Amino acid sequence: MAATTTARPTGSRALARLAGVAAAGVALGVGELLSATGNPGQSLVGSVGGEVIDQAPGTLVRTGIDALGTSDKPVLVTTIVVVCLALGALVGPAARRRPWIGPVAFGVVALAGMIAGLRDPLADAGVTVLAALSAAVSGSVTLWLLLGRLPDDEPATATAASAAGAGAPPIARPGRGVADRRAFLAWTGTAGAVGVVAAVGGRALAGRSRPGTSSADVVLPQPTVTLPGVAATPATAIPQGLTVDGLSPLITPNADFYRIDTALTLPRPALDGWRLRLEGAVDSPFSLSFDELLAMPQVEAPITISCVSNKVGGDLVGTAVWQGVPLTDLLERAGVRTGPDAEQIVGRSLDGFTVGFPTSAALDGRTALVAVGMNGEPLPREHGFPARLIVEGLYGYVSATKWLSSIELRGWDYDAYWIPLGWSKEGPIKTQSRIDVPRSGAGLQAGPIAVAGVAWAPGRGIRAVEVQVDDGDWHQAELGPAISEGTWRQWQWTWEADPGSHTLRVRATDGTGELQTSEVAPPEPDGATGWHTRKVTVKG
Repeated sequence: MAATTTARPTGSRALARLAGVAAAGVALGVGELLSATGNPGQSLVGSVGGEVIDQAPGTLVRTGIDALGTSDKPVLVTTIVVVCLALGALVGPAARRRPWIGPVAFGVVALAGMIAGLRDPLADAGVTVLAALSAAVSGSVTLWLLLGRLPDDEPATATAASAAGAGAPPIARPGRGVADRRAFLAWTGTAGAVGVVAAVGGRALAGRSRPGTSSADVVLPQPTVTLPGVAATPATAIPQGLTVDGLSPLITPNADFYRIDTALTLPRPALDGWRLRLEGAVDSPFSLSFDELLAMPQVEAPITISCVSNKVGGDLVGTAVWQGVPLTDLLERAGVRTGPDAEQIVGRSLDGFTVGFPTSAALDGRTALVAVGMNGEPLPREHGFPARLIVEGLYGYVSATKWLSSIELRGWDYDAYWIPLGWSKEGPIKTQSRIDVPRSGAGLQAGPIAVAGVAWAPGRGIRAVEVQVDDGDWHQAELGPAISEGTWRQWQWTWEADPGSHTLRVRATDGTGELQTSEVAPPEPDGATGWHTRKVTVKG
C-alpha cells in the first residue's frame, strides 16, 4: 500500500495572515474616515488612545513621557495601529478554519472603539457608533472576500503509486495555482490601499480648518500693558539677549516651544459656541463668550513655564510673551468665597483634563492669566487655542490648562488629573540651570571657549550662575538681561580650555539667595533636581 504525502499549509496560512492584516487596515481606514465626519478632529483611534492614557497606571505614563518626551503621542497612535494590524494577522488564519471568528473579532474590537468614543468628551456619539459599526462590517466583509479567493497550497509530493502507475503528469487544478495566487495578492493589495487611502482621507478631513474654529479667524486686541508694568509692545519691551551660537533665545519661538499634554486629538471648538465658565464656590457664577473675553482689558507678560517631567538639562521648558486677561479680574467678578470650599482653583479642559492649584497662588501678586495669545499671535492650537491658563512659578501639570472650558473654585480635597497618578499635589517650579553650549561629546580646540546656557526660577528670578570645570573652583558667569523674575536668564562664561577630557557643571542662585541644590532627584513626584553637567573633549 503506497504512502501519501499531504500538503503543508504554510503558504496558505501566511496568505491568510496577509488577508487579516488587509481587512484590519480597511476597518481602521473606514473607522477613521467616518469618524472624521463628526466633531472637528474626531478620531476613533484618538479616542482609544485617550482611553489608554486615562486608564494606564501612573508609572507607565511617567515612563512613556520620560522615554519619549514630545514623541509620546505619535508613538502611542502608531502602537495602536500596529496592534490592530497584528490582531488581524491572528484572526485571518483562525477565520479560515472557523468563519464566524472574523465577525466576532472585528465586532469586539469595534465595541472597544465605540466605548472609548462614547467616553470621549470631544466625540459625537452618533458618529462614533456609526464609525465603529461600519469598521466592523467592512473588516468582516473584506476578510470573507479575501479568504474566499485564497489559493490552496500545491501538494508537496504526489503519491508514490500515482507517480509510478499512471505515468502521466499531475492534473492541473484551475483556480488553485500560481495565477490565482497573483490574483489573491492583487485583491489584497487593493484592499490595503483602500484602507490607507481611507485613513489618510479621514485624518485630512478631521484636521482641516473649519470656519470659526481656527486661530486664523482671530484678531487679537492691543494689550493695554506689558507686565511687569512696561507700557510697550513685546518688540520694544523685550531686551536684546546674549548672542552665542547655540544659546537658547530669550523668547522661545512658537514653533520651537515644547508640548506635553494628554490630548491625542486636539480640540477644535467652534468659536461662536465656545464659552468659559466661572463656577464652584463663588458668589456670582458666570460665563463668557470668546468675543467677550477678548473685549476685556488685555495684558501681556513674558513668563517661563516648565513641565514637571523635565529632566535636569532637559528642553521641556520655554519662555513666551503671553497675552490675556488677568485671572484676578475674573475671580473678582465671580466673587470667590472664603473658607475650605474655595481653597483650590481647578482648570478644566474641553477634553475633560483637569489641573488644580491653590487659590492663594492667583491672589499673591504673581502673574496669572487666561491667555489668548502667544508671542504676538493667537494661541496655536497645540498650545491651547482658544484659551489656556498660565500661572507664574507653577509646573504645567498643576496650572497650565490648555483648551480651557471652565475655572472652578473647589476644596483642597479634590484631586486633579495627575495627582492620583502619583504626582505631588503642589508643583512650584524648582531652581534649574542648563548648559546649552558646548554640547556633550563636542570636539573642541584648546583656547577660549564660550560656555553658555539658561537658568530659571519663575517668581523668584535668578541672581547668579556659576560654572565649574572638573572638580575645580566655581567661576561666576556673566548674566544676560533680566526681563522679569518670571522668566529665565541667559548666561555665558569664557573658558580657557586645556587639552583633554573635561566635565562642565552649572548651578544657579535664585533671587532670594538660595543656591540650586546638588541633590539628584528624578522628575517624579515634584520635579527633578541636580546640577547639569556636560562632558567634552578638547584637542591640543
